[in-house]
Amino acid sequence: MAKTFFHYHSLDDLQQEAERLGVAVPMEGDRNRVQAVLGRTVMVGRRRVGNSLAIHPMEGCDGTLDGSPGELTWRRYQRFGAGGAKLLWFEATAVVEEGRANPRQLWLHDGNVDEFARLLETTRKTHAEAFGHADDLLDVLQLTHSGRYSYHQQIICYHHPVIDKPGNRLLTDDDIERLEDAYVATALRAKQAGFQGLDLKMTHGYFGIELLGAKTRPGRYGGSFENRTRFLRNVLGKIRDAVGPDMLLAVRLTVFDGIPYRKDPKTGVGVPADVEMPYPYAFGVNPQDPLTEDLTEPKALIGLLRQWGVELLNVSLGVPYYNPHIGRPFEKPDEGNYDPPEHPLIGVARHFRIAGELQRAYPDLPMVGTGYSWLQRFLPAAGAANIAAGNVSFLGYGRAALPYPDLARDILEKGELDDRRTCKTLTFCTFLMRAKHHPLGQFPTGCPPFDKDPYGAIMKEARAGRK
Repeated sequence: MAKTFFHYHSLDDLQQEAERLGVAVPMEGDRNRVQAVLGRTVMVGRRRVGNSLAIHPMEGCDGTLDGSPGELTWRRYQRFGAGGAKLLWFEATAVVEEGRANPRQLWLHDGNVDEFARLLETTRKTHAEAFGHADDLLDVLQLTHSGRYSYHQQIICYHHPVIDKPGNRLLTDDDIERLEDAYVATALRAKQAGFQGLDLKMTHGYFGIELLGAKTRPGRYGGSFENRTRFLRNVLGKIRDAVGPDMLLAVRLTVFDGIPYRKDPKTGVGVPADVEMPYPYAFGVNPQDPLTEDLTEPKALIGLLRQWGVELLNVSLGVPYYNPHIGRPFEKPDEGNYDPPEHPLIGVARHFRIAGELQRAYPDLPMVGTGYSWLQRFLPAAGAANIAAGNVSFLGYGRAALPYPDLARDILEKGELDDRRTCKTLTFCTFLMRAKHHPLGQFPTGCPPFDKDPYGAIMKEARAGRK
């Protein structure tokens, strides 16, 4: 049975636990100060964003089979629009059908540009109705190819002895060059739909970040750092030429992949997989000690991204498919997965430490921090402390927005959160994402405990089907 970690009644309790664990988790205890800091505007390029709160790109797995927004997609973004965060990062949207992570992932193509435009317009209208205007709301659409986690077939950038599956397809250099053009075509559609910004997804084991870690790959997209960053350099340049100077370019970047973990059959706890040493298969990982980060290449890449016109960075860690505790510190694993091998507060502190080091290295590049959801009602205190210290520019939250879409509004108006509505990181949302026995091939994901209508019934159906 999973251990219960979160038992804190005050900030002092939480700080004492951090001290006991030997980690730094900054907290701001003054409610007025929390409101003031998180209410700060942020300049992103030439745009003034109305506060320092951001909703991460959270896939709902609830689109239609042709990639258009579905009924629950509309519901989520209307709730997010009215929620109060001024940076709204629209979820991973495939650039080609074969690169979808599931049959209900959003996919932007010529046949549904108008639907994306209507979704965006409705989200902005909902925000304006709630707050008087949407002039300081920044919307960014994330473009993706799911690579080895594509649902049709594993499409890989290099062979990995631990995570490869039979029947995978290795991308050729020509395949990757064609994908550059697919990203450009989708960027033009996003501009047509009216999005202000574009994000190239370079996270969580998908195509983009795997290519950055392709040290064993031959050819012009693998091996050297210059080759592994070639795709990003090419596609950013092509997109800028195609969409013009006014569209914001952003990147969500995993700066520390980590290594695969497996479930210990005796204890249920996650343990590192046996990997070759030095470890050659990841980005931001110390090859001599792959349980720790090496930020040399991520820092160098961020410097290049600035040169290539990127004006906003969202910092992430880990690969949820094989080390979920790194990217998403959790209280309880999704069913069948491993119990966390470390106290979740250690994972939270890792997020804060790494993001802080990167933001201080590039103070003129606004960065969105990650890893806050496990802190529950103390999330605002940590975000305010990190922003005030110059560790990040935005407090970003993903899972926490599912049960509590108006989280930002409560922070700014009340200075605190309703504990009865905060995400408890019980990972039911991930369980639904991993459940595939739905008639459409994918259950939509949300928060069954705190958003029971509609997700309670969906969770019941998913569990019954699995049994």
